[in-house]
Amino acid sequence: MKILKTPDSMYAACAQRHHDGRRIGLVPTMGALHEGHLSLIRAARAQSDAVAVSIFVNPLQFGPNEDLAKYPRTLERDCQLLEAEKVDLLFAPSNQDMYPAGATTFVTVEGLSERLCGRSRPGHFRGVTTVVAKLFHIVEPDLAFFGQKDAAQVAIICRMVRDLNFPVRIVICPIVREKDGLAMSSRNAYLDPQQRKQALALYRSLMRVQTLADTGERSTAKLVEAGKDVIAEEPGVRLDYFEVVNPETLDPVSDISHGALVAVAAFVGSTRLIDNVVLHGASESREPSVG
Repeated sequence: MKILKTPDSMYAACAQRHHDGRRIGLVPTMGALHEGHLSLIRAARAQSDAVAVSIFVNPLQFGPNEDLAKYPRTLERDCQLLEAEKVDLLFAPSNQDMYPAGATTFVTVEGLSERLCGRSRPGHFRGVTTVVAKLFHIVEPDLAFFGQKDAAQVAIICRMVRDLNFPVRIVICPIVREKDGLAMSSRNAYLDPQQRKQALALYRSLMRVQTLADTGERSTAKLVEAGKDVIAEEPGVRLDYFEVVNPETLDPVSDISHGALVAVAAFVGSTRLIDNVVLHGASESREPSVG
């Protein structure tokens, strides 16, 4: 595995692989890798000739009172995991390399970026789309792999790719969960044992909604009420939002007859966690595998 630290060196390494006729699959990450990330890397390996992974804790997507300073940074361990997965290229730039002094250019997907997590984290998605656009320019991947857990991020990146004509195919991979259902996240490391149990309320709320949908409930209002009731049963969890929306536009829907994204965000202690499930049609409910 080659480790590249600067945009120019990464661009050159990727350009050489394109010159050799190899399809590049990109997996953007902020490090602190877990099985969810590794599932994306394995998908990239299966569909690409060369796998590129980025590790960059992007300051633009953190608000002033968020966890940028304490976000887990485990580069040595991450490199060992990537080596084991036979990743070809690791891009691990510094803040200064990604955002030179005086940089004032941003990429914003208007509208979508203010919904779901964007409503409670102003500027978050502007930071995401800016860094992903930069990575797409540096790597020029043929495919880019993202997890369904960050459903709003996926919708926003897909819109950016469409609107700006990026020549990349976005591949959406299923949520990877712990055995008890908790969605894997680097932020799970913040949870103490009691909070770890409390965090399962997010998954239970989604499963309650999915069960109701599977048995014929179509009303969004009733589904949201049921999901919120489950969260309310766990006093250690403070709800940020529980919404049922169109998975592409993130607009609220009044019923789920044509499918919907059920998304939840909540604080467990001071740790903010997200989760979601995609409902398909009148009777089928499942998470997507590839988009």
